[in-house]
Amino acid sequence: MGTDDPVDDDLASLVEQAAERLRSVRRVCCMTGAGVSAESGVPTFRGVGGLWQGRRPETLATPEAFDADPEEVWRFYLWRRELLKECKPNPGHYALADLERIVPEFTLVTQNVDGLHPQAGSREVFALHGDIWIDRCTRCGHEARATGDDLTSIPRCGACGAMARPGVVWFGEVLPTDVLSGAQEAVARCEIMLVVGTSSVVQPAASLADWARANGASVIEINPEATPLTASADLAIRAPSGRVLPAIVQQLA
Repeated sequence: MGTDDPVDDDLASLVEQAAERLRSVRRVCCMTGAGVSAESGVPTFRGVGGLWQGRRPETLATPEAFDADPEEVWRFYLWRRELLKECKPNPGHYALADLERIVPEFTLVTQNVDGLHPQAGSREVFALHGDIWIDRCTRCGHEARATGDDLTSIPRCGACGAMARPGVVWFGEVLPTDVLSGAQEAVARCEIMLVVGTSSVVQPAASLADWARANGASVIEINPEATPLTASADLAIRAPSGRVLPAIVQQLA
């Protein structure tokens, strides 16, 4: 970060403040959202242009849509997998993996389904909305990880032969109990909660920061845009996570 640019100076000061806070604690929880993935080129499917063959993705990401036309839903998800094959973890992903090695107790909670956090090296990850690379049998529940080699055929279960479904949480479905409880436990225990690249409007993830604060934690938000969380955050950094997180790690290393 340069010293001649006053914006960079302000950002450097905020980074130093975040690093100082993180340096003084043992338990940190981080929640990430679509903004982190967007920096890797992952489409968010929200806002202008967020269409697939003239349809809103939200109309396809439901159990009802799958029951009515599973082939159409799978075409959408196979297309998404095709896009994701070209996406790689960005510096923000790698910085979070580094934080997991630096902080004594670090837990990552993500709303993203792309699998980029584990790919970057993060190990303790609670994926609230599932994993798009998982095929889950609609009959026996068997799960298998897709390789991405075949993105044209609808996956079938390797155990019983029935059609699989994407291992994501669709609109109208509840979050996996074990994942949600693990995330909630980490949030309740943490001393600092990082909220990175999320709009803080999708529930129940949006309420986790409030829960952390209610349990005595400080909240640090990293997002280029203001969100409903910004005003109540203990520290809000208005910049991309791929720029901020590596700078924080550099201060801690």
